[in-house]
Amino acid sequence: MRVSASALPVQANYLDGQPLSFLDEGDGPVLLLVHGSLCDLRYWRWQVPSLSKRFRVIAPSLRCYWPHTADAPSGLFNVRQHASDLAHLIDDVVGVESVHLLGHSRGAQVALELAQSRPESVSSLILADPALQSMLARADGMFLASLRWKLADDDVEGALAEFIDAVNGEDTWRRMTGWFKEMVRDNAATLASQLSEPEWEFDEARAGNLQVPVLLLGGEFSPARYAKAIDVLEKTLPRVQRDVIPRAAHGMNLGNAPAFNKRVERFISELQPMVQVPNDR
Repeated sequence: MRVSASALPVQANYLDGQPLSFLDEGDGPVLLLVHGSLCDLRYWRWQVPSLSKRFRVIAPSLRCYWPHTADAPSGLFNVRQHASDLAHLIDDVVGVESVHLLGHSRGAQVALELAQSRPESVSSLILADPALQSMLARADGMFLASLRWKLADDDVEGALAEFIDAVNGEDTWRRMTGWFKEMVRDNAATLASQLSEPEWEFDEARAGNLQVPVLLLGGEFSPARYAKAIDVLEKTLPRVQRDVIPRAAHGMNLGNAPAFNKRVERFISELQPMVQVPNDR
């Protein structure tokens, strides 16, 4: 069953019977989009309609995220579990041998874990502002304590604002559009799970064995931590390209969607000659 990006998501099942929702739009080579913290499949609102003209775009909401948010912190909320869920999606739901894989922020960690553990399932890898450790793993004790205090006091709005500003830059939350804030609020319960998530460690030797083509994307105005992570990956990965999305910060796929989409199309089209990208775009 296919749905448009504006319709209700398709539902399937995880191996353990937990629900999985995703958008499935278009035809052609499969492009799997992996969202980051406090987001869900709606994060790709400017990518699904555009990229599905050339690819079969699969945009899932990861385990515990909207529309199946958990009421309490889940021990199944971690990078390796999310990568395993995506492997199940590729094998048993989408039904293809391999996909082009794009992950943003924490979703880039999930995408990299999937590519390292199941390289045969990944035709290419695009990592947008990847973090080699979670922001929470690097955070100081006062920041973590502040988030926990706010959540314990039911100051969810304060916790979300503090987290978004820490990840994206000062005053980001106040300036966010209404639909983005609604999405983040819908995923507020995942913050407690992320606070207790086991740390995902970047293994340089493991990454160095990855032979799939990789595109590293940064936003021109993204916080410096992401450029530093890209520096490490550029030195580590054997088959890597690097580029910057102009006039955009961490949410580059929203801040400059035309440039982001065009760069993704070009990267994949160079690997997939049958995917035609018009010269006048």
